[in-house]
Amino acid sequence: MKSSVLSLFLLSIICTTSCGHGEEDSFPTFPALPIPETLLFDNLLSFDYYHQRCPQLEQIIHTKLKQWVAKDHTLAASLLRLHFHDCFATGCDASILLNHEGSERRAEASKTLRGFQVIDDIKAEVEKSCPAIVSCTDILTAATRDATVLLGGPYWRVPYGRKDSRISNAKDAEMVPSGRESITTLLELFQSRGLNFIDLVVLSGAHTIGRTSCGAIQHRLYQGLNGTSSMPNPPLDDHYLDFLQRKCRCASGDYVDLDATTPTTFDSQFYANLQKNMGLLSTDQMLYSDPRTSPIVNSLIGTPSLFIHQFSASMVRLANIQVLSGLDEAGEIRTNCNFVNPYNN
Repeated sequence: MKSSVLSLFLLSIICTTSCGHGEEDSFPTFPALPIPETLLFDNLLSFDYYHQRCPQLEQIIHTKLKQWVAKDHTLAASLLRLHFHDCFATGCDASILLNHEGSERRAEASKTLRGFQVIDDIKAEVEKSCPAIVSCTDILTAATRDATVLLGGPYWRVPYGRKDSRISNAKDAEMVPSGRESITTLLELFQSRGLNFIDLVVLSGAHTIGRTSCGAIQHRLYQGLNGTSSMPNPPLDDHYLDFLQRKCRCASGDYVDLDATTPTTFDSQFYANLQKNMGLLSTDQMLYSDPRTSPIVNSLIGTPSLFIHQFSASMVRLANIQVLSGLDEAGEIRTNCNFVNPYNN
């Protein structure tokens, strides 16, 4: 499939849940746009869920996020990753926020997650205005959107009504991709959660603003050492490889930008880097070489605006994975995101 044809195909399937970019100096407002009815009614989510009970919710989230990201811009990417880990494990239910022995948050796979204090700060402020009304899951979902906007990414409307899980198990954190899987494995994982190959490519584009530790990419830098030669490991550009080996020579705890070109800006440069063999994670670089995903990558390189619009649609789909809604007795509205309530709501 040629890139131009695929671009038209992508445009034809983009959800109308996204629109434009937000402004940093004021809270963005956008016209009401339709979304698929299944998104609203299958899980009983809606855009006006908090309009009467907590009308100031989005303003509180936006104001708090602006303060946090101004102090540390890396928190934006951290929140995106936190949201992804939450949704991909057992569904979007804030189980990743529960902080107890044996929880997802305490798992080895979650040890580098950040942003918990941001959600706690927002939740405390929301509780002052709307006690026991807004779920931690909805806060994390909306905070992820606002963090994306603050780094130049797209704005999308978030339907609300998710409830919080009372259960969190460390073993569930292992279901989140680690960055060393094959494309086939990733496609199977995404499809098992109702996502498709376009979502895989587009959501991987969140690495336009992320970092990873030198320790996590040793197999990329020294292929064949320590028994790593059997792992999928596409080649790196020689100059980029030299830079990475020098940067990570002494301290495996140092961090490297996932987008070597524009690491603090939410844009499609991430995909252009793949074309130059500058995909830091194996799974990212393989998106360009695998025939099932490379046409999507080429379209996103050729038409950067496709990424901005489709990212919004894919994020809405991600946030709709196995949510606990109003009729689900397994959920609650936590008053503290770190702990289940001592009683049922």
